Amino acid sequence: MANTYTQIQIHAVYAVKHRHALIQKKWQTELHKYTTGIITNQGHKLLAINSVQDHLHLLIGMRPVQSLSDLMEEVKRSSSKWINEKQLASHHFNWQAGFGAFSVGSSSIPAVVNYIMNQEEHHRKKTFREEYLELLKEYDINFDERYIFQEPE
Repeated sequence: MANTYTQIQIHAVYAVKHRHALIQKKWQTELHKYTTGIITNQGHKLLAINSVQDHLHLLIGMRPVQSLSDLMEEVKRSSSKWINEKQLASHHFNWQAGFGAFSVGSSSIPAVVNYIMNQEEHHRKKTFREEYLELLKEYDINFDERYIFQEPE
């Protein structure tokens, strides 16, 4: 076959280390733009991005030129470095190890975009922990709740 054709959409979620509320509204848009640039420069398409104080959601149209793990490592490494160099957070900034990633069918893209873009409203009713555990259950992912989050040291 002369060409490769794919349609791979991934909803990714990752948290600030220890779920500290370090992402501030005053630089949130800059973080989203910077993260968009990382994803675009890696050859993928960002379909949606949003964050609240302690975590971030992405919807990515992935090309099969890179593993999801490698992309997420680059996004988290580069954005942490950028936040720390700009001294945007009140404390040293790190993302928590790991991430959640969920495949999204084309017909579900509008609903997932809406979900991502309405995070602030969504989190008036439930915590990130509740949201994340619901996602894992919804996507039928086996997990041990003891190992979901890094607790403060």
